[in-house]
Amino acid sequence: MSRTPLDTVEHAAATPDVELPWAELGLKKDEYERVVEILGRRPTGAELAMYSVMWSEHCSYKSSKVHLRQFGEKAPHSDAMLVGIGENAGVVDVGQGYAVTFKVESHNHPSYVEPYQGAATGVGGIVRDIIAMGARPVAVVDPLRFGAADHPDTKRVLPGVVAGIGGYGNCLGLPNIGGEVVFDACYQGNPLVNAGAIGVMRHEDIHLAKASGAGNKVILYGARTGGDGIGGASILASETFDDAKPSKRPAVQVGDPFQEKLLIECTLEAFQEKLVVGIQDLGAAGLSCATSELASNGSGGMRVTLDDVPLRDSTLSPEEILMSESQERMCAVVEPEKVDRFLEICEKWDVIATVIGEVTDGDRLEIFWHGGKIVDVDPRTVAHDGPVYERPYARPDWQDALQADDANKLPRPATAEELREQVLKLVASPNQASKKWITSQYDHFVQGNTVLAQPEDSGMIRVDEETGLGVAIATDGNGRYAKLDPYTGAQLALAEAYRNVATTGAKPLAVSDCLNFGSPEDPAVMWQFAEAVRGLADGCLQLGTPVTGGNVSLYNQTGEAAIHPTPVVAVLGVIDDVARRTPVAFQEEGQLLYLLGDTSEEFGGSAWSQVIHDHLGGLPPKVDLERERLLAEILIAASRDGMIDSAHDLSDGGLIQAVVESALLGEKGARLIVPDGLDAFTFLLSESAGRAVVAVPRSEELRFTDMCGARGLPATRIGVVDGDSVEIQGAFGLSLAELREAHENTIPALLA
Repeated sequence: MSRTPLDTVEHAAATPDVELPWAELGLKKDEYERVVEILGRRPTGAELAMYSVMWSEHCSYKSSKVHLRQFGEKAPHSDAMLVGIGENAGVVDVGQGYAVTFKVESHNHPSYVEPYQGAATGVGGIVRDIIAMGARPVAVVDPLRFGAADHPDTKRVLPGVVAGIGGYGNCLGLPNIGGEVVFDACYQGNPLVNAGAIGVMRHEDIHLAKASGAGNKVILYGARTGGDGIGGASILASETFDDAKPSKRPAVQVGDPFQEKLLIECTLEAFQEKLVVGIQDLGAAGLSCATSELASNGSGGMRVTLDDVPLRDSTLSPEEILMSESQERMCAVVEPEKVDRFLEICEKWDVIATVIGEVTDGDRLEIFWHGGKIVDVDPRTVAHDGPVYERPYARPDWQDALQADDANKLPRPATAEELREQVLKLVASPNQASKKWITSQYDHFVQGNTVLAQPEDSGMIRVDEETGLGVAIATDGNGRYAKLDPYTGAQLALAEAYRNVATTGAKPLAVSDCLNFGSPEDPAVMWQFAEAVRGLADGCLQLGTPVTGGNVSLYNQTGEAAIHPTPVVAVLGVIDDVARRTPVAFQEEGQLLYLLGDTSEEFGGSAWSQVIHDHLGGLPPKVDLERERLLAEILIAASRDGMIDSAHDLSDGGLIQAVVESALLGEKGARLIVPDGLDAFTFLLSESAGRAVVAVPRSEELRFTDMCGARGLPATRIGVVDGDSVEIQGAFGLSLAELREAHENTIPALLA
């Protein structure tokens, strides 16, 4: 790719007619012409490399920026928000002087090409974002989407992804406390591997990605730079897969979790001694991103000598060094008098560290190689002033027909026995079945602060041992709902994650998102994206949960076939005392079961319509965010005051799925009574939102029902925890043994 070792800025100015491979690097003709206009000359090979990766869809958000602005324009006021959109990760105040940072990102395309390393480096990258904010990482989560469960390629992709997540996270000593696994044929060529992480720090320890203070040194530390990952996340994630193209395998990064563990401890010790002025992890776009973002966010310029970058491969060209996405690397800005101490700490942790440059009092990013200046740019033009596209978007012409194909009109079971068979089939279906085969490969309890983990409604981590202060996180997203109505689908994802956090007793505080969609060059996909963003922004405003940051992943399609629009929403909540958490599992026989919320005939996009009829059509469940807020308040108060002993939100699979999961986890059955006004089918399988099922000790029934009545939340007594089966009185029963076999054998059998 390098034009010549002497392709300096001076040489570029003198040779305007030299052809550069801008198209091969993913730039459009008009984008390349814009680079020439910005520089007033043709770019050097090194400058072209930087602009190409930083102006990629993955790094620049050029197709999504115009819509993402709504998260700022509609942001609700939040006293908890400490750092918002624009930094490596958002930060919120959780009380007692503690701050929590969290974020979700995608590593979709690399994980399809090379499942183990793609997923492993996705975990590594999100953890470095958390470190870069000044926090100690305390947990990870992983929302995953795969193709059809019985497809041969799923057997290639899923085990590799799971092994990569488990291998990297377990080696780091980070508990995996949440996430989800969904199967759908639409993800066959484009699995979604979203990774999230949470970190904890004191308020005064927050660090930002900026290079300020002329004369301060720029230190690159961590692993040596190699040829792996060149154009990996930045370019792989910015185009559509095509079976005819050559393998992208060399573009996938290779991770070393033990190196990252050393990097974490080294960085935290440097933070503790107040040695760092600014910091940036090296993820997508590598040094191109770290240097341009640090310089553009600071108060001056930056001068870097590329010869000083420690290499694994001495044959790398300067362009390749700038584009490399080799893992486990970070860039710190350190005052001159503190450099020696910083390097001592790195040496103590066996972390390679090299001064590669310094902050200048100018406004240019200058990079040198073999004595020649190969980059001379305004860093903002690289990091922040890339193209912004107002992509055309239009409601697809098939949307009306899809919504008119009403799932509520599908044939329903005619007898109690047929209903029983369908319930059993639903419980055993890949999406509703136990994911223990997957989650057992993750360490949930390392560090000793995990309070709740899969398959709970949300993961929960203790932050302070003395007071019991803790945080909870849930990630949710239903692509089937979003395909039927992207606006409502995004709000349903938000509502479910919000509800899942509240179900455990934590108060929802803030949101991160990972927005997974097809090609932005398709007006139908852009309409889906625009509607989903609008729905999520409106929903967050109404619920008072600001978006603190996140990720957009586009081009998730093979050829013309796009994935379902899949906005994944992570909600973070805080709980004053984790000892008062509410688990999913039934705790004691004799406790009363109450259904909170209203149940309607809502089967569009439902698990029942998918499993029984292989159908997708109609409208998704309605959203009532004020009801969601009220339900959350009741669940939090009931948890805090000891009125309920277990709770489970109702979502995919409806009431029966929730009851079966609670029964199997608690090894206690339930007797259910169909309420007046509902038939057994709707009662068991509707997916109406804004609902939860709770187990109430008899001694607390009056206090609990009085609270619900006073607040106007429908609370219907539907049964009792009892026996060794789930029985619907007057209809049918299913023994726990039968349910367990159906629920737990599916995934192991598929992946054997």
